[in-house]
Order: sequence, then structure tokens, then C-alpha cells
Amino acid sequence: MTTKSGADQPFWKTTALKDMSPEQWESLCDGCGKCCLHKLECADTGKIFYTNVACRLLDHETMQCSRYATRTRWVPDCTVLSADQIADFRWLPKSCGYRLVHEGKDLPNWHPLVTGDPNSIHEARKSMRHRFLVDERKAGTLEKYILNNAP
Repeated sequence: MTTKSGADQPFWKTTALKDMSPEQWESLCDGCGKCCLHKLECADTGKIFYTNVACRLLDHETMQCSRYATRTRWVPDCTVLSADQIADFRWLPKSCGYRLVHEGKDLPNWHPLVTGDPNSIHEARKSMRHRFLVDERKAGTLEKYILNNAP
């Protein structure tokens, strides 16, 4: 895929999220796996707490959904991101490509679109790969799996 558009600017700097092609939209995902972790929200403060409990469809090596195209059939409450709802997804990690572009920020230097290498996020240790992840089917109470530092 070509990442440049216009005057040699990357497409994420020149194209609004709502105007991106499906291929461009999907490529903003850095493959960190963080959106596939269960999160808890404090009812009083609205603060989001990440856990190390992963969706049962998350492949712990690739950090990709093992059934991406049909994920909502297997996990009915799986959130499908769309450009018109990005502002509502406060739980997206601060490093998320969708969130960064929505906020008018650039992608980090380890993002696969910047490096051209899909493994750069893992090499930069910005993904959940090789972290202790618990399968949601074995976790039980999520509160005991809250991470001290949000990923």
C-alpha cells in the first residue's frame, strides 16, 4: 500500500478518517492488541482501567484477531471501530493510530505505517505480545487483573 498522498505527505496527515479507504483505515491499526483487552470503567470518575485479560479470539503471538472478519458472530459485544464513532471510544490507548489521527497527531516512529515493518511495534515493545495475558474464559473476576500502568 502507498502511504504517501498529496505533496509526499502520508495519507493519515492529508485524509480525514471518514474519507479513508477501507485499506487505509485498517492500516491505522498498529497491531498492539490493547483494544482486545478487557477494560473496566469507574462509574464515579469515568476512569478506564485496563486488565491483562484478553478476548478469546486474540492470537497472543500475532496480536491479531483470529476471526477478524466474523468476530462479532463469535463475540457479539466486540466493538467495531468506525470513523464516525472514534470520539466516543475514550478507552482506546493513547498510542492508538485511530485516536492519534482523530486528535490531529502524527503516528509514532515505531508504527508499522511509518517503519514499513509490521513487527516494528513488537520490537519497540509497544504491543501486548509476550506479556502475561489471561484468556477471558479462565479469568473470572476482572478486578483482580487490573494493570497498575495502563498499556
